[in-house]
Amino acid sequence: MSDFTQVLERAQDGDSLAVAELLPLVYDELRRIAAVKMAQEAPGQTLQPTALVHEAWLRLGGDAQPNWQNRAHFFTAAAEAMRRILIDRARSKGRLRHGGEWQRVDIEHVTVALEDADDTVLAVNEALDKLAAQDPRKAEIVKLRYFVGMNHQEIADALRIAEPTVRRDWAFARSWLYADLKAQR
Repeated sequence: MSDFTQVLERAQDGDSLAVAELLPLVYDELRRIAAVKMAQEAPGQTLQPTALVHEAWLRLGGDAQPNWQNRAHFFTAAAEAMRRILIDRARSKGRLRHGGEWQRVDIEHVTVALEDADDTVLAVNEALDKLAAQDPRKAEIVKLRYFVGMNHQEIADALRIAEPTVRRDWAFARSWLYADLKAQR
């Protein structure tokens, strides 16, 4: 049994010290997930991976952690929290009171046309919500692959399905999302 599982069991039994031990056990993994996600964001992003981890931790319950079933359940919830934080930030940037359509521009790169990553995040979120309505498992695979950075085998283990099923669902979901995003433009 892993340290994480033991700490989870102790926390569920009411051990308040176990909850304090949980963050140090998962921090490096959460930081890695956040760094991967932040690397996909547009240049000039003001949110740092560490801040994303801390905000996700607070959204997950902070010191009052809910009863997690296992490691995969926890990291799936963490990935979803990070995704929602980035979506909320993208929406916030688009509001008029926050400058509306204004964009931060690095003076040395004025001649370079930059893709608006916030619009992309919102479009992907909308497409992912549509996919989740049609096939929740495929949407979950996309979240674990795209937002957490898990490989096919890790996803198969987390969802307790066969790896070939994950590969097929990932291929379908990628194609489906591509078609939906293309139709949105």
